[in-house]
Amino acid sequence: MRILIAEDEIPAALLLKKGLRESGYAVDLAADGEEAWYKASVNDYDLILLDVMLPRMNGTEVCRKLREEKINVSILMLTARDGLEERVVGLDAGADDYLTKPFKFPELLARIRALARRGPIRQLNVIQIADLRLDLRARRASRGTENIELTQKEYALIEYLAQRKGEIVNRTDIAEHVWDENYDPFSNLIEVYVQRLRTKIDAHHELKLIHTRRGQGYSLSDELTENYA
Repeated sequence: MRILIAEDEIPAALLLKKGLRESGYAVDLAADGEEAWYKASVNDYDLILLDVMLPRMNGTEVCRKLREEKINVSILMLTARDGLEERVVGLDAGADDYLTKPFKFPELLARIRALARRGPIRQLNVIQIADLRLDLRARRASRGTENIELTQKEYALIEYLAQRKGEIVNRTDIAEHVWDENYDPFSNLIEVYVQRLRTKIDAHHELKLIHTRRGQGYSLSDELTENYA
């Protein structure tokens, strides 16, 4: 899951970025409204944490402009003001949720998970593919009775493939949702992580779940087909 933090208070933004990355999310930063608008218009984010009081273009304007351009990303507005009128304005502009500063980080994570569950892909707290089970709330994976120890990035990758069960997911989609803007498109990092997942998830099982379609991408599926490697 890739998140854009639009926050002009740099220490606060860096603290949020650190916490979210440690929780397994890919995170980009924008220091003002115009930068937030630009990044949201050229990148495929799953969620934007949008501060209301941004320079150059305030958060409400950014939110309204995104909705006018039909950019259907989840938006969680952040503000130091706890007034009803401001919350109403933000929600009317198209925000999905509102969080007042200061807030506890566990509450922010809970709001992010709740917004993710509203989307068309994630409807449940658990994804099951054959005997592979992903607990989205706890961010844990198991196959059969065996728990699978995954790094945060390994889990983020397998969860994204699981959300797209049976689909061919290309490298560009994976990079946009699992890595941040610092990802090098010429690296073999995705291939390395896919191989790590194969070792941990498929190596000791007759039924292989992670498949490659050469030249197109990867799929997580319990269906056997000659079109996959």
